Amino acid sequence: MIKKTIITILSLLSIISCSEKLNSQNINDKGNNMDNNTTDMPENVKYAYFSSGCFWGTEYWFEKSKGVLSVVSGYAGGHKVNPTYREVCTGLTGHLETVRVAYDPEKTTYEELVKLFFETHDFTQKNGQGPDIGSQYLSAIFYQNDEEKEIAEKYVAMLREKNYDVATTIRPFKNFYEAEDYHQDYYAKKGSMPYCHFYTKIF
Repeated sequence: MIKKTIITILSLLSIISCSEKLNSQNINDKGNNMDNNTTDMPENVKYAYFSSGCFWGTEYWFEKSKGVLSVVSGYAGGHKVNPTYREVCTGLTGHLETVRVAYDPEKTTYEELVKLFFETHDFTQKNGQGPDIGSQYLSAIFYQNDEEKEIAEKYVAMLREKNYDVATTIRPFKNFYEAEDYHQDYYAKKGSMPYCHFYTKIF
C-alpha cells in the first residue's frame, strides 16, 4: 500500500512538473543561444555545461556557488537547432536540459563546479531525475577541452571507488541553446525550493 502511494505521488509530481513548465508563462516558445549580460562579465570569464535533470534545480544550486557569475538554463547535446521546450520534451531532439555556468576562475574552479554538480543530484539514476523521466533529464557533463574531460573522469572514478553506480555520461560539448525566458531563474522568482535536487556532501 505504501509503495503504491509513493508511486502515485511521484507520478503526480511528474505531471505537475511538466504542466507547470509549459504553462508558467505565456511567453515566446522559441529558445535562443545568445549570451546574457556578456558586457558585465570579466575578461577571464569561463563557462561550464552541466545536465542533472530539470534545469530549474540545477540552476538553483549553481547560482548559490561562490565565484559563479551567472547561470542560464537551456538545451545541449542534440541535433535540433534552436529547439523549443515542447520539442525537447518529446525526447526526439537529442537535447538534455542543461545549464551554462559562467564563473570567475580567480574565485572558483571547474573542479569545484564538478563537485557541486555531483553533490546536488542523483547521479546514479539512469532514466531521468527524480519524478522527471526521459532522455532530456539524463545526467551529463559536457566538456570543452581535455582538462575538463580529465577532471570529470577523475570524479566519476572517485565515485565508483566509493561503490556508486554512476550513470552520468561525459560528453564533448557541441552546442547550447538558451531556454525560454520563463525557465530562467525559476526558483529565485518563485521563492521556492527544488523538488528533486538536494545537497549531499560527498567529497
